[in-house]
Amino acid sequence: MPKAYIIEVHDRTAGIIASDERGFRFFSSERLFDSLEGRQFRSARDAERAARAVFAERRHLVSI
Repeated sequence: MPKAYIIEVHDRTAGIIASDERGFRFFSSERLFDSLEGRQFRSARDAERAARAVFAERRHLVSI
């Protein structure tokens, strides 16, 4: 049975991840996280880290 999890970053829903035979696939729910769309992750934690990195990079670029 597939498992799915919501990934949230700073009160924003980044997307969901759904398990498959190779790990977890990311489905973006907000444009900011579209770069992760369709990416495969080994774990839910890896997907969350990637979403946090995207958010942090965007914050860094906006503050420059």
